[in-house]
Amino acid sequence: MKKIISILAVLVLIVVVANLFLSQKKQAPVVSPSYKNISYQIDGRNVTLKDGIAVEDVAPGSAEKLTTRYFGNAATGDLNADGKPDTAFLLSQDGGGSGTMYYVVAALNTGTGYVGTSAVFLGDRIAPQTTEIKDGVLIVNYADRAPGEPMTTKPSIGVSKYLKVVGTDLVNAK
Repeated sequence: MKKIISILAVLVLIVVVANLFLSQKKQAPVVSPSYKNISYQIDGRNVTLKDGIAVEDVAPGSAEKLTTRYFGNAATGDLNADGKPDTAFLLSQDGGGSGTMYYVVAALNTGTGYVGTSAVFLGDRIAPQTTEIKDGVLIVNYADRAPGEPMTTKPSIGVSKYLKVVGTDLVNAK
C-alpha cells in the first residue's frame, strides 16, 4: 500500500512540475489583421489589446485597474528583414497611481496579419517625441529627466533608443 501511495505522490509531483514549466513558456503569438488587436509581452506578461486598449485588475479581485493604451507615434518599416512593412508604436500604462509608464512595441507583419513583440520600457512620465524605422533599426526619441531629478521636474534631457527585432523580441541595437 505504501508503494502505491509513493508512486501516486511521484506522479502528482511530475504533473505539477510539468504544468509549472509549461506555464512559464511564452504563449503562441496571436495573428490579427490589426496591430491594435494583438498581444504584446510587457514585463513578462501577455497584454492583449482590443481596439488599442487593455484593462486588467492590478491584483485578483482588486478595484484598481491597470490600463494599457495605444499612445501613437507609429512608424512603419521592415524590422525583421522579411520584405513586409512592420509597425512600431508607443503604449502607455496607468496603474491608478501618479505615474504613466511608456513602452515601445512592434507589430510584425506576417502577410496574413500582425504578431506582437516584447515591449521595451522607456520611462515614467516621459515626453515622447518621434519614432522612426531606418535600415531595420527602430529609433525612439523622447525627453526624460536627469538622474536624481524629482518626477515633478519637466522632462528636458533628450534620449534616443535604438532597437532591433530578434525573433519576436525588441532588443538594444547598440
